[in-house]
Amino acid sequence: MAFLQTGFPGLVVFEPNVFGDERGYFFESYNQQTFEKEGLFYNWVQDNQSSSTYGVIRGLHFQKGEHAQAKLVRCLSGRILDVVVDLRKDSPTFKQVYAVELTAEKKNALLVPRGFAHGFSVLSETAEVLYKCDNFYNKQSEGGLLYNDATLQIDWRIEEGKEIISGKDQLNAKWAELDEDSLF
Repeated sequence: MAFLQTGFPGLVVFEPNVFGDERGYFFESYNQQTFEKEGLFYNWVQDNQSSSTYGVIRGLHFQKGEHAQAKLVRCLSGRILDVVVDLRKDSPTFKQVYAVELTAEKKNALLVPRGFAHGFSVLSETAEVLYKCDNFYNKQSEGGLLYNDATLQIDWRIEEGKEIISGKDQLNAKWAELDEDSLF
């Protein structure tokens, strides 16, 4: 199993060893001992799964305070562009964006530590996404960044005019509207 460093503290791309033959394939999508050998200690308490069509952009979401969540994100079918923004004020990558394509074919995953806003766009006809969380969702602690905030300059790789964004996500805050003192 390979853990690829991203240049963002704690943000890691995980590429598992996949064993295939005429029957199909097998791989460990998560092994606590393997992650801990890399210094990655998490207690996953909740799994979330979504299904979306091409052009859907979900996010950018985060949980604040004691309800902050780390996530291990994987694409089960299709392909997505997984995007995070570092909200940790003391991080050398504060306010920077990182994006990686996660695909069912590669079986790669992104480990997102607490303190990031997270979202993804669907690049294939459809995609199913599964992510583990190390803390339970709390509605009162949710926050969001506007997906197309010019400050962030995110290329979601969706054809112009084909974006599908929920009404809720269209109301997310622009960076300039965030109270930076209340961030991580």
